[in-house]
Amino acid sequence: MATDRTGAGGAAEGVQSLERAFALLELMADAGGEVAISRLAADSGLALSTIHRLVRTLVARGYVRQLPSRRYVLGPRLIRLGESSSRMLATWAQPHLSRLVDDIGETANLAMLDGDRVVYVAQVPSRHSMRMFTEVGRRVHLHCTGVGKVLLAQLPAEQARQLLVQAGMPVRTERTVTDPDELLATLPAIAARGYAVDDGEQEAGVRCVAVPVPGNSSAGAMSVSGPAGRLGMDAVSRVVPLLQSAAAALAAELREDGGPV
Repeated sequence: MATDRTGAGGAAEGVQSLERAFALLELMADAGGEVAISRLAADSGLALSTIHRLVRTLVARGYVRQLPSRRYVLGPRLIRLGESSSRMLATWAQPHLSRLVDDIGETANLAMLDGDRVVYVAQVPSRHSMRMFTEVGRRVHLHCTGVGKVLLAQLPAEQARQLLVQAGMPVRTERTVTDPDELLATLPAIAARGYAVDDGEQEAGVRCVAVPVPGNSSAGAMSVSGPAGRLGMDAVSRVVPLLQSAAAALAAELREDGGPV
């Protein structure tokens, strides 16, 4: 007969193991998806024996893989979970993005931090014949996008620097900032005012205004983008409150539904 070990002590131990396993997965993601066991030990503060035990379980379940070099990478089973989560998040975001399009007239987007890039997970296009369009699922650099910069501004400075150095800062237009120190110097102001602007830094003639989704541990950002001639800098003061209201409404909905807040 099986022994029942679901008492208070066993339950607490199980919750602790679950928290630690998720923490290791997040550390792997922060490291770009591939990491040595020594790095996990240094960053997590856990004993090597604990890490080995948790990682063995994650490997057995397909959430982590071990390379011939003995380094660990995120496993393919996470893809299915990520795709399902992104679809649900897109469903929650859709009405909020639609209202932004109604109110502002330009394309509205929801994006999330994905390793050292940002990925677009939902979009409602502008109704103008000439409009901005980014494929859902597309991963772009952080340094030259409004959503990327506003997400960087939510991170500790050293983590932001690490992501920029890791991904590189390629030139997209003549306005693209390619020096990490120059971009990092702008992040405190972005964090203080609560929004970022991509002023033709990703694509010439295109302007994007982005705000963070508040209280969102999945590192989400909401934005509107359009031709610079239509979405002028003088419109930013009107656009930002609308974006912040939509982002706050989405965050509240995720909290109520047990989403990723």
